[in-house]
Amino acid sequence: MNEKQMIDKMGYDRSITMFSPDGRLLQVEYAKKTVRQGSTAMGIVCKDGVVFVSDKRITSSLMVPEAIEKMFRIDDHIGATAAGIISDARVLVDRVQLRAQQHAVTYDSKIDILSVVKEICDLKQVCTQSAGLRPFGVSMLVGGVEEDGSIKLFLTEPYGLYFQYKAAVIGEGEVEIDAILQKRYRANMSVEEGIKLGVSSMKAFLKTDFNPERVDVAYIKADELRFMKLSDDEIKKAAKQV
Repeated sequence: MNEKQMIDKMGYDRSITMFSPDGRLLQVEYAKKTVRQGSTAMGIVCKDGVVFVSDKRITSSLMVPEAIEKMFRIDDHIGATAAGIISDARVLVDRVQLRAQQHAVTYDSKIDILSVVKEICDLKQVCTQSAGLRPFGVSMLVGGVEEDGSIKLFLTEPYGLYFQYKAAVIGEGEVEIDAILQKRYRANMSVEEGIKLGVSSMKAFLKTDFNPERVDVAYIKADELRFMKLSDDEIKKAAKQV
């Protein structure tokens, strides 16, 4: 690559609103790379609920593990986890938490999961075409139980696209853990089995770095409609069973 080509590439590289000659928005692609470097998070749809498992990636023995937030309660029946820049995720969660509260007050009913996902993705998309902004450097897994009892899980991309999944993983462990989920996921597994699958997948990826204090696990059961997090002792128990 000569000097002129390098200068041209840098121009497209620095502008979020400018397509490169080969039809790419480079800043959006870099946001996706940020997600791949983030700590691992996964979601699993079970026959009786949805499970979230995430790696808190504790970088110092002086850190308080409980203070690291990777699990988010959007409403009693909807939860989320994320990979990438978690501060970006917190802004998005604050926005949809407010939206869920407004929906409950206005309509006296629980907000549906897709409305939450679209709210997140609409804001992400705006940040891919507005000068002076940068894309959200985070992917989020949003899941829960609808009022009709259906259980759903969505993956939201940094550029505002979303997909529905039965099981999904994001972050640095995406390739390795996706291969495990492809082999071991079953649509008829229970929440308890989903927790074991999530913890065992995280254990297989982290290997000697695995520590129950490093992992967050949350779930929502269809018959309870409550966002619940596992304690360290419960995670240790699940880890011993796999």
